[in-house]
Amino acid sequence: MKITNICCIGAGYVGGPTMAIIAQKCPEIKVTVVDLNESRIAAWNDSDVTKIPIYEPGLSDIVAESRGRNLFFSTNVDQAIDEAQLIFISVNTPTKTYGSGKGMASDLKYIELCARQIAKVAKTDKIVVEKSTLPVRTAQAIKSILENTGNGVQFQILSNPEFLAEGTAVQDLLNPDRVLIGGDQTEAGQSAIQSLVDIYSKWVSKDRILTTNVWSSELSKLTANAFLAQRVSSINAISELCEKTGASIDEVSAAVGMDSRIGSKFLKASVGFGGSCFQKDILNLVYISKSFGLHEVADYWEQVIIMNDHQKNRFSKNIVRTLFNTVSGKKIALLGWAFKKDTNDTRESAAIYVTDNLINEEAIIAVYDPKVSENQVLFDLDYLESRNPDANKKWVTCFENPYQACKDAHAIAVMTEWDEFKSYDWQKIYDDMLKPAFIFDGRNILDRKKLEKMGFIYKGIGK
Repeated sequence: MKITNICCIGAGYVGGPTMAIIAQKCPEIKVTVVDLNESRIAAWNDSDVTKIPIYEPGLSDIVAESRGRNLFFSTNVDQAIDEAQLIFISVNTPTKTYGSGKGMASDLKYIELCARQIAKVAKTDKIVVEKSTLPVRTAQAIKSILENTGNGVQFQILSNPEFLAEGTAVQDLLNPDRVLIGGDQTEAGQSAIQSLVDIYSKWVSKDRILTTNVWSSELSKLTANAFLAQRVSSINAISELCEKTGASIDEVSAAVGMDSRIGSKFLKASVGFGGSCFQKDILNLVYISKSFGLHEVADYWEQVIIMNDHQKNRFSKNIVRTLFNTVSGKKIALLGWAFKKDTNDTRESAAIYVTDNLINEEAIIAVYDPKVSENQVLFDLDYLESRNPDANKKWVTCFENPYQACKDAHAIAVMTEWDEFKSYDWQKIYDDMLKPAFIFDGRNILDRKKLEKMGFIYKGIGK
């Protein structure tokens, strides 16, 4: 089938950038991104393209090039479904907070709602593509919903997981390591796979497009994220050992990373991994393993999460211990709230949990992040079951100026590796801080020796 009309349900961190790239590279295809969130769609349609809701370097320029030509953002879900030949499902699949599998399994209610909406509206044959990260065999559930509508429409279900790293999403889409497409091994299934291959082939070399059965595709995404998260937790565990033995985590990481069998990526000690994928996907893997009675497998992967939580708590405790075992009434400046640089995504950011721990010790928190609003910071804290929204406003203040955030602070904690932090006038910050001036570099991005020359008492991961 030659595709001329695409619909993507979900205008978030995956759907928006992915469809923008497809629209840019395939100007002959109409691409419509739909979402029920009216304010989000309004932001995607803002006349000032720099105000689109997703911050990714280079994304606003790509959206500006295609928007209104063959890229559209709309709340009219039914019309977009009806007109499309190929439909991407790119909605949120958070970890369940209720019922069976609470705390581990993926919550698929939004996926099911999408499937039922497609089934209700579709009058012609459709290819439906899972873009959200999903548990193995989710495609079968979607297929069951779609094939029992009784309206005679034929559906093909494909799995096309995203492998984007936020902050580099545009480059990851333009120059992917691989594009993975899974589908049925039937003639119709293979035809559907080829339709999607033809789209990606417009800018991705065919040797980087991998086709599999649908189950392998679904599991590959979970496995890739689990392996990457495992490396982060592994190096963080070694960083604690370095602190006890006098070894340097930077030197150990460099030595280990030079082994060609291991490589250097994801071997940087930090406060812990965050974002929407790693924790959710590992917990999903744990739940799937337990459901098949593979308890040793589940325990193995769950330890990665335990180590990650330990690292965040250890960082908080290090701040309290260094400030003479009390931070009550003391101002702690947090530089960075996003879970990593070059994104405004804060989901599962280490800063949220470090702040929670410090508020419990009655610290006064000052936050500066170049891309995250005060409303988002308070929303993230309010979302925690342990936090009271009214109390959060009492303990947390956000600043638009980093120097104001740091002024009169007892300590600074660097939570996100924003490049701009390296260029600050640290002498001015030191002069405006209370003495002794403590700095906790949770991402190891600042020059330790330079800071110590100024008089800072430097505490970095693994130091």
